[in-house]
Amino acid sequence: MKDTLVVLRSAEKKYQRILLKLTKSVELTISEWQLLIKVIAGIQTQDQLAEASSLDISTLSRQLKSLVAKDMISKTAIGKDKRQLVYQVTEKGSTANQKVEQLYQQLTVDIFNHWTDEEQQLLKILLNRLEQSINRIKI
Repeated sequence: MKDTLVVLRSAEKKYQRILLKLTKSVELTISEWQLLIKVIAGIQTQDQLAEASSLDISTLSRQLKSLVAKDMISKTAIGKDKRQLVYQVTEKGSTANQKVEQLYQQLTVDIFNHWTDEEQQLLKILLNRLEQSINRIKI
């Protein structure tokens, strides 16, 4: 039997590959999809998005620029000097998010198809406990 952390890392890599395929099917990256979700949730300014996503401004700016270029979000200049931008989801972005959400829900069903509710709950408990243990480590 493989070591727990080795299995966890292997599963994460496979999960990321599958998630990338899902998001690419609607012309998004995983990061862009996560950012799109935040805009849909009403987080609209670059400062708010930077705080909510824990991204540095340059990375966030590139992702926002890409989402605007893909017509997934729109930007509007506001304020007296028109220097602050407000981002909103477009119809294309909303449709893309809905499609990825549907695919993601199906992925969840496929992954846990043969798991009981109790097994799924136990996994959640153990993974949360693992995350807490990792968070306590000071490096």
